Amino acid sequence: MSQRHSGWKRESLDRYETPAWVTAALMPHLPKRLHVWECACGSGNMVRALAAAGHTVNATDVHTGTDFLKVGTAPHGVRAVVSNPPFDQAQGFIEHAIELMKPVDGSIAMLLRIDYGCAKTRQHLFGDCPIFARKIELTRRIRWFEGTKGHPSYNHAWFVWDWQHRGEPALRYGPVATRAVDHTSTWQKPYHPMEVVP
Repeated sequence: MSQRHSGWKRESLDRYETPAWVTAALMPHLPKRLHVWECACGSGNMVRALAAAGHTVNATDVHTGTDFLKVGTAPHGVRAVVSNPPFDQAQGFIEHAIELMKPVDGSIAMLLRIDYGCAKTRQHLFGDCPIFARKIELTRRIRWFEGTKGHPSYNHAWFVWDWQHRGEPALRYGPVATRAVDHTSTWQKPYHPMEVVP
């Protein structure tokens, strides 16, 4: 199947700034008041959205001198890595974040194309990974550059790993609709993540 051209020139080092609504779609699925590391922060869109949601944020980027893949330990107090990684380095970012969060029983959330978990070579991160906790599929396509004539070509989702997770991974959707929810229907009941206790 052919893919439609978006009309946008590809950005150097995948510097696609994440709109605030995309980060907000993840918030119901994270514990409150986390100490988060945004390790590919760009100009800080996601950092500001995380901070607005009440999280403490460490922000680094290769453009400001910190290559996430070469960092040996997470900043003190960090309990989660949340990022929109460069597409061609996404697997390395996920694997490295998982290792960095293991000593603190932390969690990882990465924004990726919706079918990222389908590749056979990545099943160690998904179907064969006991800490893969949930996937939050975005119900809107991301417009990376406002005011352009291009149209979004890809669907995206948040993928979450959690060293405290037990059981099967869950599938959720976001952003959460503002309309009233019928709580008598079990499949519509809101998801309430457990608090992470340091």
